[in-house]
Amino acid sequence: MNVTNPAAPSKPATPSDHLANERTFLAWIRTSISIIVFGFVVAKFGITLREFLRVSGNTARESGTSLMIGLGFMGMGILMALAAGFRYRTTMRRLEAGDFKPAGAMVTVWAVIAALFGAILAAYLIYTARTL
Repeated sequence: MNVTNPAAPSKPATPSDHLANERTFLAWIRTSISIIVFGFVVAKFGITLREFLRVSGNTARESGTSLMIGLGFMGMGILMALAAGFRYRTTMRRLEAGDFKPAGAMVTVWAVIAALFGAILAAYLIYTARTL
């Protein structure tokens, strides 16, 4: 006799599930704030470098690249905060419906974006170390 196992009935979300969702959301928000602040520091690095070169009499000119990289990090942090809010709401609705699915593509996309920005920053630091 072949007995098929129907899909398991969905169990209702517990307060623990919702609290875990909230902790995850807050971790994403902390990370996004850190990335925004880091972008601000990178952008200010260019201004400091330009003033240092001016005071030291060096004729090299800072190109504004650090400002662009810093703004990129700040944009990434802002988008990450928005994605965290969207993911929190989606997870909350799915928990209530008993249809939770882990984040798949979103985690991969953010990992690739962070690695890309890290590579750009590393290349910029190598470039400035060689030219100054």
